Amino acid sequence: MKSISVVIPTYNRQHTLARAIESVLDQTAAVDEIIVVDDGSTDQTRDFLFEKYPNVDYYYQPNAGVSAARNKGVSVAKSDWIAFLDSDDQWLEKKIGMQRQAWNLYPSYRIVHSDEIWIRNGVRVNKKNKYTKRGGRIFKDCLSLCAISPSSVVLEKKLFLEVGGFDEALPACEDYDLWLKICSTYSVLLVDTQLLQKFGGDKDQLSAIHWGLDRFRVTALQRLLNSKYVEALSPNERACAETVLAEKCMILAVGADKRGKQDEAEYYQSLLL
Repeated sequence: MKSISVVIPTYNRQHTLARAIESVLDQTAAVDEIIVVDDGSTDQTRDFLFEKYPNVDYYYQPNAGVSAARNKGVSVAKSDWIAFLDSDDQWLEKKIGMQRQAWNLYPSYRIVHSDEIWIRNGVRVNKKNKYTKRGGRIFKDCLSLCAISPSSVVLEKKLFLEVGGFDEALPACEDYDLWLKICSTYSVLLVDTQLLQKFGGDKDQLSAIHWGLDRFRVTALQRLLNSKYVEALSPNERACAETVLAEKCMILAVGADKRGKQDEAEYYQSLLL
């Protein structure tokens, strides 16, 4: 049976951390290790964990961002497989069990994810069709938006290390970048069941902190198209990636021009040439 370590990055989220950890402990199929990486919290996260969850492996680092926190967690993980869980998300109790069953049926896959439930400001949100989760060769689905939620994933540790983990230089969309690299080469196994609750609406979430997330997606697409990963793409997949890059650059150029950011507008226009 595959051993699984769950990595939970956190930053000043003592108020949601217990919900995340309890959702791991409540799994019908247990994980082998729970790792919490505290990314420089200034609240009572450390004392809270030591008092309430002494069996959780706790690591502290000066604030360096969620990518660095996740990468740190993977680096100390003892298991061959890694599950991620953001500290403001919550697994449903059959998540790990159903993903283990899926592996038993399809053992060649190196990454598995699931569908999810969205809760925003305490209210369940109906997702648009473009957010439908898919399995198989999903590279093209990964181009416009982040097609896989980190908290839904279990993947082979070797695969994570092969692609270099999360890019710590990206302030946001680090997951978009990672899935592009993985899905350029590998197919993805989907458990088409809602096994995760994602909670939105908090002011400290990256989507609320950083405007224009497509700026970071453009960076990720540029890097991909100029890397070894492009060799694994079909001609159609590469063309789609180039088209999406151009579309995003055009939108960013127009937006920058409207805001009077001429240097920024010219930069994105230059990428269209």
